Amino acid sequence: MNKFSKRKILVIDDNNIFCESVYDILHDELTDVLIANTGKEGLKICQDEKIDIVILDQKLPDTEGVSICPSILEQNDQTKIIFVTAYPSFDNAVEAIKVGAHDYLSKPFEMAELELAVKQAFRTQDLEKTEQIQIYHDNKKSEEIGFIAGQGIFEEVLRMTDLAATSDAPVLITGETGTGKNVVARAIHYKSNLPKKLFFTTNCAAFPESLIEAELFGSEKGAFTGATSLRRGIFELADGGTLVLDEIGSMPIHLQSKLLGVLEEKRIRRVGGESFKPINVRIIAISNIDLEEAIRNKTFRDDLFYRLSVIHVHVPPLRERKQDIPKLCDYFIRAMAKNPNTKLADAELIKLLEYQWPGNVRELKNVIERALIVQQEHSLQPSLLLKSNHNISSTSTNNLDNGKSNILTLENMEKQHIEKALIQCSGNYTQTAKALGISLSTLKRKVKNYNLARVGK
Repeated sequence: MNKFSKRKILVIDDNNIFCESVYDILHDELTDVLIANTGKEGLKICQDEKIDIVILDQKLPDTEGVSICPSILEQNDQTKIIFVTAYPSFDNAVEAIKVGAHDYLSKPFEMAELELAVKQAFRTQDLEKTEQIQIYHDNKKSEEIGFIAGQGIFEEVLRMTDLAATSDAPVLITGETGTGKNVVARAIHYKSNLPKKLFFTTNCAAFPESLIEAELFGSEKGAFTGATSLRRGIFELADGGTLVLDEIGSMPIHLQSKLLGVLEEKRIRRVGGESFKPINVRIIAISNIDLEEAIRNKTFRDDLFYRLSVIHVHVPPLRERKQDIPKLCDYFIRAMAKNPNTKLADAELIKLLEYQWPGNVRELKNVIERALIVQQEHSLQPSLLLKSNHNISSTSTNNLDNGKSNILTLENMEKQHIEKALIQCSGNYTQTAKALGISLSTLKRKVKNYNLARVGK
């Protein structure tokens, strides 16, 4: 574990024996425990370090705990303060809560009580961070939800999206990479009766096979090497909301049966745990591979497929719904252009309609974004940035056939394309590489090969 990712607990108490006991109990490879014997020392540490939890004695040699609580929270308003005192009273407890205490313990107490208070404080922090992340993503994605609701996507997709939003049944969304499956998933969530609840997305292909079970279902302390504390899984964090399982086809076969059990019984059991915990999570599964073929290859369970596909939404590739391209272009330009007067140049739309879009909507968005960066004009020509003329339909191919004498070699076409991009980016290699969709090292190599080092400068 990288030390910079450790959680930090600060003990502010003048009793060294108590401080050492807390250190022995709470310090581990995931948690640092810092010690201060005075309020002044404690505040200095809070200024220098990002402290997650402060265990704060009410009676300190130089001050009272309640008096420094506001200063601690000024440094980090996410810090959780646990007051400890040998002089408990109702008034003291009320005062502590008023100035920002998360919890209040009366000395003497069992260290197990303090351990539990710390775990609860960490859990509260996790939930607060989750909510903050959720609010951020809600704001970021609201425009995209508006986009899918207002554009010309196949009526069947929109109909199934609306149908899925009225039900709690599992949903399976399929389609090629880049078609907008995650946007459809968010649309289902926000159209449902859960729009204010949590929306979690996890990629089943992103975790090593040895860790994915613990990530999904959580783990008990001591369940495996490195499991030094109880950890809630993604299912628990998403309880009451929507959980999107992206690339579901990558889930190991032995975990598929456990997922099926969760769907059927609506409960989970942490790794290393003995008891079950009820959960209420709306599941949306996403796949860009043919799951029916995966079933035939025995890499995906047929019973899980049928359980997930109670509602099946298939998002067609962009080449099958080219009527969406004009509105998609308009949407992306409005969303990303700094100048509100920016639009497609004349005849650009025809060229974009002729292209087959192997990267689907994601490719279209990237091409528009690169055009806005590179061309910096009111009339965009994104067709100049298309990665290959081989994906142009027969209409444009026929036009080339009528004038074979004007056809350039691929090498000359590439040279001219790079040269033009360099000019438009004023010789800036980083911007040029981004606009062309290639790495900086590849661009530099081609610039050298084509003797274009002075172009644009």
